[in-house]
Amino acid sequence: MRESEQTVRYGGAREAERPLGRSIRRGLACRCPNCGEGRLFRAFLKPVDACAVCGEDMSHQRADDLPAYLVIVVVGHVLMTGYMLTDMVFRVSPWIHLAIWVPLAVLAALLTIQPIKGGVIGLQWVYRMHGFGGHDDETIDPGHPARKDGPVA
Repeated sequence: MRESEQTVRYGGAREAERPLGRSIRRGLACRCPNCGEGRLFRAFLKPVDACAVCGEDMSHQRADDLPAYLVIVVVGHVLMTGYMLTDMVFRVSPWIHLAIWVPLAVLAALLTIQPIKGGVIGLQWVYRMHGFGGHDDETIDPGHPARKDGPVA
């Protein structure tokens, strides 16, 4: 192929594809959303700074409160359904329900918070949020109201 026949691509180099489902599944498995091999957490809810296998930087992730909200929604729906079905079949004291459902709620929340946080980190990685795309979040238009120092006068 001659030099004059080469395809011209505008807008810079094309970024690698990041499949949504695969990355979230890897996060739910507490694995690196990039390679699927490295561990995502160094402690219970503390993500690693970088993947030990592929070197993907995870230090800038910001899952914040979304995992906790998702755990409340999931656990709340499952346990409320179980409580209501149990209450329809067995008429027992409210104290017995309390003794059953409170420990189940605590256990279910503790078992689901880490995988859900991993899934949220996988979601952020796919959409290149919070530095996962190689750019800083501080690149907001100077006049944008979300800028920390306020609009430029």
